[in-house]
Amino acid sequence: FDMVREIKDESEGVNDYAENYGYIFYKDFSGSNIDVNIIDTGLIDVQHPSLPFEVPQGNAPVLVVIDYAFGTQAFKIMDEILGSQDGSGEVLLDVQSISIMGKAGILTGQKGDIMLATAHVLEGTPNNYIVENDLSEDDFTGEVEGISVYTGPMLTVLGTSLQNSDLLKRFRESEWHTVGIEMEGAHYQRAISAAIIQKKIPVDLKIRYAYYASDNPLVSGQTLASGPMGENGIVPTYLITKTILQKIFQNSYEE
Repeated sequence: FDMVREIKDESEGVNDYAENYGYIFYKDFSGSNIDVNIIDTGLIDVQHPSLPFEVPQGNAPVLVVIDYAFGTQAFKIMDEILGSQDGSGEVLLDVQSISIMGKAGILTGQKGDIMLATAHVLEGTPNNYIVENDLSEDDFTGEVEGISVYTGPMLTVLGTSLQNSDLLKRFRESEWHTVGIEMEGAHYQRAISAAIIQKKIPVDLKIRYAYYASDNPLVSGQTLASGPMGENGIVPTYLITKTILQKIFQNSYEE
């Protein structure tokens, strides 16, 4: 975590270095404002001492990292990725896993905590999606002091205007037992479920959802209006990233 802080102001130098080791930056020109990073980990030949995992040789994955989508845009982006086909209808991408890190409002903890989705409930509709999450609380146990991990359904809301405390308490305290609110999860999962039905990806594909708590809309002083999370608030994103990478490389070794 300290290493990431130390180089955060040296992005240009980091990019120049990374381009020699499998990193490609693909800038968006479509108007979606979603840039893409492509990393061929097979070209990484230096093991950074701060990373507690090794990049597999011979079966190294290619990472496709997209910037945050917004709302229903998430469905379009994921649907296009999973549905990429050539002229004969053959699926082009051999997708081995899908990992999604987002920010969300937490209903059970505090700013800086982590939420793991077991389902996504789409607010205002009858659409609900079960998630077989490859991430568990055990993956984060003892990693960083002061960060709690909560597991349960996530509520996908239609807009940030849904800061109605009575409604949020209902979702938290009723049989839904939602642990957080966000804006993209159900849309991502809708595209993933469609791709499974269309046999574009296997039903047992590794799916990972982890969110860091940017606010708690039910606690005074922890709402979005109370200001940014600050320097320490970034730590959960580093922890989630590290854990996702460990899972990706571990699965590559198992393959």
